[in-house]
Amino acid sequence: MTDTLHYLDHAATTPMRQVAVEAWLKHSSAVNPGGQYGSGRRARSVLDDAREQIAELMGADPIEVIFTSSGTEADNIAIQGLFEISENNRVVSTTIEHPAVKDAVEKLAKERGAEVALLPVDRHSHVSDLTPLDAPAALATCMYANNETGAIQPIPEIIARAAAQGTPVHVDAVQAVGRVPIDFHGLGATTLASSAHKYGGPRGAGFLLAKRSPAPSAILVGGGQERGIRPGTVDVASAASMAAALTEAVTEMEQENARIAGLRDDLQAKILAAVDDVRVNTAEPALPGHLHLSFPGADGDSMIMLLDSLGVEAATGSACSAGVNRMSHVLEAMGVADSEGIGSLRFTLGRTTTAEDVDYLAAHIADVVGKARNAGLR
Repeated sequence: MTDTLHYLDHAATTPMRQVAVEAWLKHSSAVNPGGQYGSGRRARSVLDDAREQIAELMGADPIEVIFTSSGTEADNIAIQGLFEISENNRVVSTTIEHPAVKDAVEKLAKERGAEVALLPVDRHSHVSDLTPLDAPAALATCMYANNETGAIQPIPEIIARAAAQGTPVHVDAVQAVGRVPIDFHGLGATTLASSAHKYGGPRGAGFLLAKRSPAPSAILVGGGQERGIRPGTVDVASAASMAAALTEAVTEMEQENARIAGLRDDLQAKILAAVDDVRVNTAEPALPGHLHLSFPGADGDSMIMLLDSLGVEAATGSACSAGVNRMSHVLEAMGVADSEGIGSLRFTLGRTTTAEDVDYLAAHIADVVGKARNAGLR
């Protein structure tokens, strides 16, 4: 096992930025921002500043920023909350959503009898047919960018098509915020979810952008914080840390995207040159750091363990269910064959990724795939 780590799983989480660490430490002793006394008012001022900062960066109004504990919570509030206020029983989603959205929609179908229509995708996981949006629905939901392949979806077209039927749209932008420019008002979405740790903020913090109307109803009840949409005392330190991380991410976005895309393209070219029979599942438009590959004849778990022994940290492009490795629902929706999908890897590059990381992986990938393929033949 090497002592040097080559971290290539930024889609799962990315290391905290120093500005985020410093902001968190600075405000870690903040009291309840609902307090009427001096220290409470000071905590509230920090929270207000963070809210205004995020709103400006996201093209939203401060009142539209709802602090949450995660992107998953933000997704659930939006989906369940928008369904609750509608008299319509129909929900439009896609075949490739993250479980935070997928499971929330399935919960509505199972417990509330929602009629679910799914937008299909093409071979590279881009939504390929918007027809299901041509009938009114309680809500439509689509991720901005896919967490596995990085595919950027046609969100403006989806929102426009849904708006023609009076359907509100929720956007799971957890992978996109901090990586692509987002203008909430310009986009026209009803709600939009984000998670701080995807762009160098703290874990356990996120936000939901929610228009004044229609606004999702609360799925929890309590103290009435955050417009009553998300009750509970807000973590001031995490909110300030998240705002600091997002500011830095947006400021450096253009330059970093170009750098990371160059490294990703170099990695792809070197892997294709070193390994026979590789399927590239990532295609433009896509996030700059995503590279999803299938290696037919190999097993994803075996490759991950071999890479881990070499100090390379990445993710399988498949899913584990009850201890059995199988293709993810995203690959299934793309029409990928089982024999290909089971041997998939997702490499996601970020701000800490260097050319040395790329060269190191490229130098070892052929041996890793070869060993995994040989093991699969036994």
